[in-house]
Amino acid sequence: MKNAKTAAWISDGGTGFWGTYQKNFSSILGILDFYHAAQYLWKFAKIWLDGRTASAKQWFPSARSLLRSGDVAAISYSIDPEKILQSDTESELRKSYNNLSSYLLQHIEHVDYHHFKSLGLPIGSGMVESSCKWLIQHRFKGSGMRWSFSGFDHLLSLRLAWVNQRFDQLFS
Repeated sequence: MKNAKTAAWISDGGTGFWGTYQKNFSSILGILDFYHAAQYLWKFAKIWLDGRTASAKQWFPSARSLLRSGDVAAISYSIDPEKILQSDTESELRKSYNNLSSYLLQHIEHVDYHHFKSLGLPIGSGMVESSCKWLIQHRFKGSGMRWSFSGFDHLLSLRLAWVNQRFDQLFS
């Protein structure tokens, strides 16, 4: 990362991932995977507006657009609190609303997607996930393959050198 112009951490909302980010990488940009965040919006829309209704199908794209622009406050304003406040505190609707609210508030600085896009950074982790699948899983999760941690680490170093066309440099 020393030579990188901009370094960023991109991840879904898993607490373990963001704990690692906070502990080790908080000096770089943190980006919440947009598509995982949008899933939270849809889960809420399905419960709040019944996902099959025209209301849900109208609200969700609008909320997703607000999310893409990083405007979490506008998403909150677009939710009519009356039905939610009238629901029982243990209701599925109230729980879903609280989950969405805490998720977005916890990641408020990680959803500035408009800014991230202006820096030329991705807002989804699909590229990384695809690379991991191609680079690591495809090679190391074959039928009958078993690896120790140290054996995996050694082979992964060789695999990365091969893919990055630096294999010969390892043995110069």
